[in-house]
Amino acid sequence: MKSPLTSARTAASAAFACLLLIALTSVASLARGGDKDWKPVDPEQLKMTTPVVEKDADAEALFWEVYVDDSQPDELSLRHYIRIKVFNERGRDSQSKVDLPYLGGNQIKDIAARVIKPDGTIVELKKEDVFERTVVKLSGAKVKAKSFALPGVEPGAVIEYRYREVIPGGSANRLRLQFQRDIPVQSVTYYIKPYMGMRYRPFNIGEARFVKDKDGFSKLTMTNLPAFREEPRMPPEDNVRSWAFLYYTQEESLDPDKYWSELGKRFGEALKDDMKVNDEVKTTAASIVGDAKTPDEKLQRIYDFCRTKIKNINDAASGLTEDERSNFKANKTPADTLKRGVGTGSNIDYLFAALAKAAGFDARLALSGNRDDLFFDRALSNVAFLGSSFVAVRVGDGWQFFSPAEKYTTAGMLGWREEGQDALIADSKEPQWVKTPLSGPEKSVETRTGKFRLLEDGTLEGDVRIEYTGQLGYDRKKYNDDDSPAQREKTLEDMIKGRMSTAELSDIHVENVTDPAKPFTYSFHVRVPGYAQRTGKRLFLQPAFFQRNLAALFPTSERKNNVYFHFSWSEQDRVEIVLPEGFALDNPDSPAPINVGVSKYEPRTMITKDGRTLIYERKFFFGQSGSQNLLIFPTNAYGNLKAYFDAVQKEDNHTILLKQAAATAATGTTSN
Repeated sequence: MKSPLTSARTAASAAFACLLLIALTSVASLARGGDKDWKPVDPEQLKMTTPVVEKDADAEALFWEVYVDDSQPDELSLRHYIRIKVFNERGRDSQSKVDLPYLGGNQIKDIAARVIKPDGTIVELKKEDVFERTVVKLSGAKVKAKSFALPGVEPGAVIEYRYREVIPGGSANRLRLQFQRDIPVQSVTYYIKPYMGMRYRPFNIGEARFVKDKDGFSKLTMTNLPAFREEPRMPPEDNVRSWAFLYYTQEESLDPDKYWSELGKRFGEALKDDMKVNDEVKTTAASIVGDAKTPDEKLQRIYDFCRTKIKNINDAASGLTEDERSNFKANKTPADTLKRGVGTGSNIDYLFAALAKAAGFDARLALSGNRDDLFFDRALSNVAFLGSSFVAVRVGDGWQFFSPAEKYTTAGMLGWREEGQDALIADSKEPQWVKTPLSGPEKSVETRTGKFRLLEDGTLEGDVRIEYTGQLGYDRKKYNDDDSPAQREKTLEDMIKGRMSTAELSDIHVENVTDPAKPFTYSFHVRVPGYAQRTGKRLFLQPAFFQRNLAALFPTSERKNNVYFHFSWSEQDRVEIVLPEGFALDNPDSPAPINVGVSKYEPRTMITKDGRTLIYERKFFFGQSGSQNLLIFPTNAYGNLKAYFDAVQKEDNHTILLKQAAATAATGTTSN
């Protein structure tokens, strides 16, 4: 039997040995962590000081793995696992905050994250530090995201996180697998478990191939992928980044012409009941058309009826409650939609087509690509690439197109996403391809007026009104319609204060946000201390108030992607500034006009006869009426395009000198 002293010494020795073992293996044990789902961290990854894929990268993903499980009938699950090496302070700043975007009813679950410091110390993310927010992309689109800030990130650290993306009722059919991130990636691997015969098409990644893996999965690995970086006015992401399109089919090969012809016939046959005309539809159509004489008048009235009288169950700004949405039962006919006053976007389109038929028109469903998503190519023989639908109505020898489900789209126009597209007009016998028109700059106008008074100290104060029509109005309404009034006001305040930090806004009105026809409008009172710069007896004034401190449209000297404008547009400004008493123009010159054919810039400065009010007018347009060319400019034209917009910005920054009269200066007289 051991004595108590011997037992104590033995215990002390054991404790010392345990501590020594921990000291010798601290980095490895810390890096492994206690979670079996984390992969061991190679000590060499902690020692890395330079990136592999891009030499100047601030951070680099060591790997990105995604398991796509489509074996369950009720949901599609994607399990993501990303590990990133941080090289410097910029990498620390850019990678410390993580946004995991998701759409619609999709869910982000099982988020776990941690930071492994260079000495092997691990800091775990706490569950309560994950929150939900709205993210605004460079393109202006808003998406929901689960977000978190990683604790303790520093140069040299390795960060990693896992999460599960769940799509209820989803399928891997027509799934897009992205291979690029906002930082370079050493290795990307997708593991796919399909429920039937899977095929795929790679985009911008060469001849990538899936190979059989274990447990029913197939895998595809890509290595050394450069970072994907957004640029202002770039083509749709999927036109330029690396990705793969998954789809299920039993066909070995598809002839595009045959595929689209058969698809158009199937849609034409299947939609006969969806656009069926009965007595109720006939009676309603006659009442709507009333005394309208011309085809355009008749279609305008039908279009307005469908936009204003039928609520879209898919529209967040429809005013429908959650209970009304969840209890909605599918409409089977246009008469159902008419009777209930509510329907899906498709129901509204079908009702419009039925009413147009009842009024004597040939109306059919049309399918097209979506330019916000991908430039459509008929060689892509899959209906998934026809991401938009609307109604085609024959008027005379041609077709006119209507999208009443999109209630903010101006009559006679389509949304810019569907303009200038190949559209398949469905018909059970002879479907046909047609080209949708592009609207000219006169259809989408930003009209801005400002009436101000300038004070002697340089403060500018007055009232502003801004109106947006056409595609500009559509985008503003879609951006704001699901926001609260307070959020809408903040959007405006951020827009103005982002250019003039001292601006003080009051009496703000945001009008016609959900009105289908009237222009989206801002009106407000503004006070901007220090707007004009006072130097002794002089004031330096920029009359182009609405362009004050605007950032360059194309700030970089080089360009990787083509330049792509969504639509043509025009701007019309009128600014009136009452000058301080005793001040007069010292150099009453105007900025210079510029005309490059596809765009024209016309500024003009005037002074009233009494010399008291400065008037500045500015007209600008970009694009051409009736043109069938999308506004896409290749990278080799970037230098000229940038030079033009830089020249416009220079003229917008034109400054006018005001000089205080000697008599006023001598007497010290001032007037506000």
